[in-house]
Amino acid sequence: MDFAEARSAIHRLCDNVESVLLGKREAVELGISSFLAGGHILLEDMPGTGKTTLARAIAASISGTFRRVQFTSDLLPQDVLGVHIFDADKRNFTFSPGPLFANIVLADEINRSNPRAQSALLEGMSERQVTVDNRTYALPDPFLVIATQNPFDQHGTYPLPESQLDRFNLRLRLSYPDRNSELRLIRENNLFTSRDGVLPVLLSEQMRECRFLVNQVTVREPVVSYIYRIVEATRTHPAVRLGASPRGAIGLKSTSQALAFLTGRDHVVPGDVKKVAPAVLCHRIFLKGSPGGDASAEAAAAVIEEILEAVPPPV
Repeated sequence: MDFAEARSAIHRLCDNVESVLLGKREAVELGISSFLAGGHILLEDMPGTGKTTLARAIAASISGTFRRVQFTSDLLPQDVLGVHIFDADKRNFTFSPGPLFANIVLADEINRSNPRAQSALLEGMSERQVTVDNRTYALPDPFLVIATQNPFDQHGTYPLPESQLDRFNLRLRLSYPDRNSELRLIRENNLFTSRDGVLPVLLSEQMRECRFLVNQVTVREPVVSYIYRIVEATRTHPAVRLGASPRGAIGLKSTSQALAFLTGRDHVVPGDVKKVAPAVLCHRIFLKGSPGGDASAEAAAAVIEEILEAVPPPV
């Protein structure tokens, strides 16, 4: 698959997902860009705005497997990872994989589960493998975790710690659809409408090829310096107590490469960096005296916008 064929395939993927997630082209492109970059996604929004639909549509579009884990206060790590079960016939233990063994995993309402269950995702998200009873098992490739949480409902929740938030490459908010899109949703859908009818537009193997080509997108030294200066500014801003990590800087570069690829360029421009920076960095900075919840997210977004205005892009 050459560059033009791969770009065409990814555009078909975006069109396919948007066909069920109406009026959300920018969010779809950012989500697909993160997937191409190898980064996981945190969807933070009100119930019923299409978070599950997005995950299911991506899985169906790449002919991939999909699993959903409903995170609750009594969820255990083995409910996510899987367990070894004694096989009486073979007289040994066999591994029964958990729902994490899928191409697309939806961790629904992740902040409703205890920290022990939340931490079960960490190794898989970082290393694409899990360790159970001192045995290591590789996860499918491609692999993407899409976690959701409701930013307005704080009762009975366990907020994700900074280290776990940093594992998510992107934080997206789908928000409500525009008027015409919502009218179309009302006309064409009912409570029994299934999203399983999304047809595949490319194979998982083709997705891996596309990700390889994304890594070949050129990031020139002035753009690398621009990314560094943005990330460094998050660490020195007077309102910030904890700035973006080196993982965040790498995620900003990789997602910018994916967006450039999607746009049809073989190199990253400063505009790509500015477009993806809020989604990549907002959840990675923590403000002094932050109240938490939605107010904190809005304040962090304002800080990132201020930094992007203050840091001059390369000419």
